[in-house]
Amino acid sequence: MIRFESVTMRYPDSDAPTLANVDLQISEAELCLVVGRTGTGKTTLLKAINGLFPHFTGGTLTGRITVAGRSTADHLPREFADVIGMVGQDPNDGFVTDIVEEELAYGMESLGLAGTVMRRRVEETLDILGLVDLRHRALSTLSGGERQRVAIGSVLTTHPSVLVLDEPTSALDPPAADEVLAVLQRLVHDLGLTVVLAEHRLERVVHLADTMVHLTGVGQPIEVGTPADIMATSSVAPPVIELGRLAGWHPLPLSVRDARRRATGLTTDLRTRRAASSTENSDRNATSAGLLNRASAAVDRKVVGQIRGLTVAYGGKPVLHGIDLDLLAGQVMAVMGRNGAGKSSLLRAIVGATQHQRGTVSVTGHDPATLPAHRLVRTVGLVPQDPSDLLYAESVDAECAAADRDAGTPAGTCRGLVEQLMPSISGSVHPRDLSEGQRLILVLAIVMTGSPALLLLDEPTRGLDYPSKRTLTAILQDLVNRGHAVVVATHDVEFAATASDRTIVLADGEIVVDGPTAEVVVASPAFAPQIAKILAPLPLLTVDDVRALLEDEVA
Repeated sequence: MIRFESVTMRYPDSDAPTLANVDLQISEAELCLVVGRTGTGKTTLLKAINGLFPHFTGGTLTGRITVAGRSTADHLPREFADVIGMVGQDPNDGFVTDIVEEELAYGMESLGLAGTVMRRRVEETLDILGLVDLRHRALSTLSGGERQRVAIGSVLTTHPSVLVLDEPTSALDPPAADEVLAVLQRLVHDLGLTVVLAEHRLERVVHLADTMVHLTGVGQPIEVGTPADIMATSSVAPPVIELGRLAGWHPLPLSVRDARRRATGLTTDLRTRRAASSTENSDRNATSAGLLNRASAAVDRKVVGQIRGLTVAYGGKPVLHGIDLDLLAGQVMAVMGRNGAGKSSLLRAIVGATQHQRGTVSVTGHDPATLPAHRLVRTVGLVPQDPSDLLYAESVDAECAAADRDAGTPAGTCRGLVEQLMPSISGSVHPRDLSEGQRLILVLAIVMTGSPALLLLDEPTRGLDYPSKRTLTAILQDLVNRGHAVVVATHDVEFAATASDRTIVLADGEIVVDGPTAEVVVASPAFAPQIAKILAPLPLLTVDDVRALLEDEVA
């Protein structure tokens, strides 16, 4: 169905190719998963499938790419519209209309399908993706995850032979992600659709893939094989694979179910070690980096932010109802909940970007909405879901220089943070040419340059690989160690389990759970990390927890 023959791709003004000498064949009715470190060319590979690279992006392509017998050299992207459906990293980039139902129908209208066919397919897609209640909503009023489901639905209605998805679950809550991936699997198995997707949250999808393409580095050879073969040596791997490597399991399990079947002996060993350890060590090992102990001590910490009776509404419809929260210095708090629960609205209200109807917000004794810009950057900073909203300069270096000036910090401060988070980002490149993950890293560095007392991050792991998330976790831990408060709205349960002390869960604009992360995520099947599911009822959240317990000398 899809064939790459000796393909090399180079962007304009780039000294080296992004992808070189790629030979790849993806068969009909196959789910192909593209993996690799952030910035290694996954998006570029996907854009080449329908000719967006180089027809739209610019650059040069040598070699030959064919899809369903059509060459991308001889056909423009629009000429693949009947064969290929594509959803990019930012769903907003693909929207043409304003209303959910109209967006689902637009692609079919462009293909000239009959009205009766269009009506039936719209209804089917609304049901499949759980969008029925949103059908008449304006796209501008939807959450990031809801927009992502609409974007996927808008290409499913055209019934393409090939579906190309770039980070399709990055903004979806775990249940919604499972539903979307289950739909994709049914389309592959039952209808013979070919699906090619790039994804960083491999714990969600690796067990569903038929074939995996591993991009080992910019301009480096690619690896193609089964998920089990690629995961045996891959530099990016989900917790279930890392646990299998640690335990020495062969073959490696790809799913929680497979791992649980293999983990009987490991679970017994870990249970014995915990029982033999002292109470103090047992408590320390029971949670990731001692989360229970840190969270229980947090009540004595300084209150950086105070929220009382916060109520927010959009178009007369309440999205937050009487929120009461204390945000504490030295604490990372995760905000979780299904799409549309109010997570982003809460962060925007705290920073003063959204007007609230009732209640008060105070950060270091001030309402952020009333602070001038030069004081706001040192009081509270928000890294939004779409990092491009904060980028306006012509290069990475120019963005960093502006951040240093705005925050009144020494020249090079912002650039130093970028180097710490992701050294591969070139200072001369235009921010719009960065990958989603690279843009997020740049914006995170810009916001952190002001060293705000309260740092807010909205889905900060979108586009980040596992090593980059570990680096981000270390950065946040350093911030809280220096007395800052951090709030992270996220659907990434693995990141929350590793990085946060405290977790709140929102539902319909209200706080339904507030407690130590270890207690909250283990108690919820939807938000439990892979290790907690595999080793239940042991209260272990991460592979590092398991490693620490195995390395603990038991007398």
